[in-house]
Amino acid sequence: MGYNRWLAQTCIIIFVGMAGSVLLVVTVDPFFHYHAPLRRFPYQIDNQLSQNPGMARHMEYDSVLLGSSMTVNFETDWFAQKMGLQVLKLSYNGAYPKDISNIMERVDLRDGELRKVFLGVDLALYTGGINETRYPVPDYLYNTSLADDVQYWFNKGVLLDYILKPLIEQEPTALSSVYASEEFLRECYGPDYVLANYTIPEKNDAWFPEDMFIEDLEANLQVNILPVIESHPETQFVVFFPPYSVLYWYEYVQNNQLDAVMYEYQYFMEKLLVYDNVELYFFPGIEEIVCDLGFYADSMHYNQSVNRFMTLCFANEMCRISEENYKEELQRMKSMIETYDYDALFAAGGR
Repeated sequence: MGYNRWLAQTCIIIFVGMAGSVLLVVTVDPFFHYHAPLRRFPYQIDNQLSQNPGMARHMEYDSVLLGSSMTVNFETDWFAQKMGLQVLKLSYNGAYPKDISNIMERVDLRDGELRKVFLGVDLALYTGGINETRYPVPDYLYNTSLADDVQYWFNKGVLLDYILKPLIEQEPTALSSVYASEEFLRECYGPDYVLANYTIPEKNDAWFPEDMFIEDLEANLQVNILPVIESHPETQFVVFFPPYSVLYWYEYVQNNQLDAVMYEYQYFMEKLLVYDNVELYFFPGIEEIVCDLGFYADSMHYNQSVNRFMTLCFANEMCRISEENYKEELQRMKSMIETYDYDALFAAGGR
């Protein structure tokens, strides 16, 4: 009898503990899987893969910002101040086109008008497979079934890192600056740091066809991007190309692939310019940014002043690409890359 009583009490304790865990996770819901955030809970938002789908479904917004780490340092308050838009940032570091398609499906599950989609495009990521994602997708957070939510209810990391830790630290994430890297990279910007961590690429004498990237680009456009644009005719898509530094482009020069990537830009532009609900913005040719390593932490990642500049461009339609000027802008960019004095730059600190 004593053993049976002990066993019963143990089972009850385990059941109550499990029920308490489920109740706590569902009530606080740190990944916003079931509902919008509680007003007074100090949510920590730092997990793009797990928290983006819930935010897309349950946050209040009228526009979204999508893309890779090139988009994380935008402050969404800027869009409110300059354009009167309530923007939700749904960035994925290293986002492939499939990642964009996946999160747009979650956006579509919520009610409400979608005024604008700001989409940063990294063409190098458009040459992968049409079903390729940057990280394995946690399906239980991306579907609406309860059957697999046990992975959320009994997740030690969710309980400790996203419920108990925020309660103790009381330092909620500001939604406007969610996922931003500016604070961590602030001491890393500038030519000395960039050049010290840059390896000069060797010259490759191999020949590459101009259309080497087009087959994969076309496949990703047809499967992951164009259907999204076509299914939202009332939504304005603000598609922009981020300004990587001149060092990034030197790798294409050395690999004899500059013509191929320029044709890739042209192909992408021509595909999207036919849509009335698409605006294109082109920043890789802005010499004052691209050739000034003071803006960069490495060959690609720029500081927040560049994000602010791009926001002003969106608001005032500066640096916008049209059918009349896209070839001219591409040629200007190519000329800048080909005539830049790389030897002088490396003599100042490259290795």
